[in-house]
Amino acid sequence: MGNNQKKVIELEEVVVKFAGDSGDGMQLTGSQFSDASASFGNDLSTFPDYPSEIRAPQGTVAGVSGFQVHIGHTEVQTPGDLADVLIALNPAALKTNMKWVKTGATIIIDIDNFDNKHYKKAGYVEDPLHDESLKGYTLIKAPITSLSRATVNSLELGIDQKTADKTRNQFVMGLLFWLFNRDVKKGEDFIAKKFSKKPDLVTINKAVLFAGYNYAETVEAIATQFHINPAKDKKGTFRQITGNVATAWGLIAGAQKAGVKLFLGSYPITPATEILQELGYHKNLDVKTFQAEDEIAGICTAIGASYAGCLGATSTSGPGLALKTEAAGLAIITELPLVIVDVQRGGPSTGLPTKTEQSDLMQAIHGRHGESPLPVIAASSPGNCFDYAFEASKIAMEHMTPVILLTDGYLANGTELWKIPNADKLPDIHPPFVKDNDTDYQPYKRDKERHSRSWAIPGQPGLQHRIGGLEKSDIYGEVSHDPYNHEVMSKNRAEKINRVANFIPDQKIIGEQNGGDLLVIGWGGTFGALNMAVKELREEGYNISLAQFNYIFPLPKNTREVLGKFKKHLVCELNLGQFAEYLRSQYPEFNYQQFNKIQGLPFFIKELKNKFKEILEDK
Repeated sequence: MGNNQKKVIELEEVVVKFAGDSGDGMQLTGSQFSDASASFGNDLSTFPDYPSEIRAPQGTVAGVSGFQVHIGHTEVQTPGDLADVLIALNPAALKTNMKWVKTGATIIIDIDNFDNKHYKKAGYVEDPLHDESLKGYTLIKAPITSLSRATVNSLELGIDQKTADKTRNQFVMGLLFWLFNRDVKKGEDFIAKKFSKKPDLVTINKAVLFAGYNYAETVEAIATQFHINPAKDKKGTFRQITGNVATAWGLIAGAQKAGVKLFLGSYPITPATEILQELGYHKNLDVKTFQAEDEIAGICTAIGASYAGCLGATSTSGPGLALKTEAAGLAIITELPLVIVDVQRGGPSTGLPTKTEQSDLMQAIHGRHGESPLPVIAASSPGNCFDYAFEASKIAMEHMTPVILLTDGYLANGTELWKIPNADKLPDIHPPFVKDNDTDYQPYKRDKERHSRSWAIPGQPGLQHRIGGLEKSDIYGEVSHDPYNHEVMSKNRAEKINRVANFIPDQKIIGEQNGGDLLVIGWGGTFGALNMAVKELREEGYNISLAQFNYIFPLPKNTREVLGKFKKHLVCELNLGQFAEYLRSQYPEFNYQQFNKIQGLPFFIKELKNKFKEILEDK
């Protein structure tokens, strides 16, 4: 069949899932395809799916690594529910992901790995290629391993077979560049940049990329190309960004706007480590990073940096947040600015370290010794991790308090097309620094508006003072064991956090501003799926609205008013009901229904719509 006979199908959106062994380069391939799509002008969202085992046996279900990308002509807010195209490099990848593909999807397999040995490793009883289980799908059996090896060997560069096999992801990439009508030069540029210091790797990967492209162009099995037009409504300069990188940049921007240096003291922990890594690249922006020996040392060094006049920050996930709680109490009683980033993951204990969950909410709000309130805010997309890291920095410094920023594994490792902000238009941050020799200075004298104390730096002339973990006297800061003073100071610290509500925006309603039948309530990283599900049902004529909370503690001042406008309330979260329980404690006059998922996976739009319809149609 000649190329001119192949048909091109125009699509509004498409979901592609890459799956293979950990080490097959599926994350790299997904990133490469995403970059090419972003350059073409498509909107996109991605979702990496890592195994938790460091190196599970090859060919087993436990070792399958995946990467899902959703590209579209219009706005894309989720990585998509089910895949239109699945690339499975072995039977284990096929077995693991068949439940995540649409009926009639295109499945590309590496036929070289579909043999009895690999079937057995994957736990198949019957050969999936001949047992009718793939009936109704478009199956492309490509000899990816053998053609990749042959291509590399033909170059006569003395490359070993193990290295040659690592180029298979580029064969897949070539297939996809043809399948989705992409400029293959984008793939060349990606390879040249990725392997810039290893010319032989550039040569072999480019050759295999073109081998995959030419195979797709000539083989009769691939009779259709897909085309997704660029998104024309997006103006400005964009880039792909992960939530962790966006968080790191938001912290940098916050410190820059406040005119202070940024210090991050952290201990590496999945899925937060990339924040520490990213900040380590930016010493030129007055950023200092310290890889501590444990979680406690990480937060304690950050508190020390804040005492010395820096914006102190620390990053972790749920288990690390538990370890940091004593020191968080120290930051609360000393009333120093500190940003604690918690990238939530599946728990408890080690739990599901590479999967997403929203189960640290109660720990963030309540998980400290004594009466120790602090603001808690949550990001809701990979890109706005920048905005909420900046906001956490602003609240921490202007209100002299530690702040917990909640993200999650889904946001941290996922990407979206992010409009790069104009730094000059970011709001200014005004830390309450004290001038030298201020005769009115007292360490716990409070600002009338925010009820926060001032920030004096050690060594400033005339500003000698004492702070620490022991309770201090109101205003003067001397160590105090007076029980009445302790009550005064506890109420002062609580009042300071309560007043943060005066400086955050009102809660928005997406949908019926005057109320209606059903208010869907979410918080943090569930926004994309909830928003799309609500949007689609509104287009179908249902009276449904969404309130997605980013400010958790304290809640926006108009929260009661928003809740009171609706007949029914459904709280959707990736845990067993923590935000619902919190709302019941704050606004018990309302009835809250729940929709909870705790599978290490984000919400799917289809399951949300089914639940929403069930409630709306229940008279």
